[in-house]
Amino acid sequence: MDKKIIVRADIPDDSDDRKDLVTNGLENGVSCFILRKGDEKFEDLGKMEAIYFENGIPCDDSYAVCNIDSPESQEKALSFAGKKKGVFVETGDWTIIPLENMIAAYGTTDTKIYAATDNKEEGETYLKTMEKGVDGIVITVDDPLKLSSFRDLLMSCGSEELSEIEIVSVKPIDMGDRVCIDTCSMMVPGEGMLIGSYSNCLFLVQSESEDNGYVAARPFRVNAGAVHSYIEVPGGGTRYLSELTGGDPVLICGKDGKTRSASVGRCKVEIRPLLIIEATDGRKNYSVVLQNAETIKLVTSEGSKSVTKLEKGDKVLAKISTGGRHFGMAVDETITEK
Repeated sequence: MDKKIIVRADIPDDSDDRKDLVTNGLENGVSCFILRKGDEKFEDLGKMEAIYFENGIPCDDSYAVCNIDSPESQEKALSFAGKKKGVFVETGDWTIIPLENMIAAYGTTDTKIYAATDNKEEGETYLKTMEKGVDGIVITVDDPLKLSSFRDLLMSCGSEELSEIEIVSVKPIDMGDRVCIDTCSMMVPGEGMLIGSYSNCLFLVQSESEDNGYVAARPFRVNAGAVHSYIEVPGGGTRYLSELTGGDPVLICGKDGKTRSASVGRCKVEIRPLLIIEATDGRKNYSVVLQNAETIKLVTSEGSKSVTKLEKGDKVLAKISTGGRHFGMAVDETITEK
């Protein structure tokens, strides 16, 4: 996900307790920690980003800590906008309103807001406040085993709005380079990746998670199509399939629109026979180029359908958006693609 999840591991008095927070955090996918000055050895436990505190205060003065429990303390927090790299926020009885005010005030600056929480539900709310949400949450728990409850939050990227589009044509084209994306995660039927020739229409291409009697399922794989294609990645950006390499993050999307992040294990580029699939949303036509093989399927509202069985009039799921892309990021401009 594009939000930062931080575990605060500097508070317990006992060094072993602080170490347990780091160890359990790493096991649950956390890669950023607040450590106590003097605990530098904890960085040997795993690859991480460490922010050091001493007596509850950041050692790096480009960060600040604010406990918002009054209008005056809120004003102090707002005053850091544009002046600090990041602000760690704790709130009292009033939580959402102060965070909304900070999100609004910090919106035009590079200062990041990190809100403290001890439960996943509250963290989810903070990450969605005013739609934009805070830039990250700081998990403050005394029991390291409680960190496992945040695992879903660490893997989740939110959701996408998917629409049905209608198949116009399916045509074989010349052989070409296509990309298989093998991830470090398992997928289920109905899950796949958002792929398309145009960034404003990304088709939901299903993972190879269904048995067919001829080839064993590969639930970690998406046969994603031709090298020129766009793929959506965590954070709302896109990349070309040709750019992906091992370790890169990709977005997994389900037929219900729910998304999560996965890491690329490897990409295989091979010359294969291709199909160009054209579809319409009733206003405009879009296309995607996929391998001509039975195991490649597009997701539908009822399940999935092999690209070799697609017919004119079939409905498949896709993400439709407006504008264009500049180096993978959405821009509000008129672009004509054919």
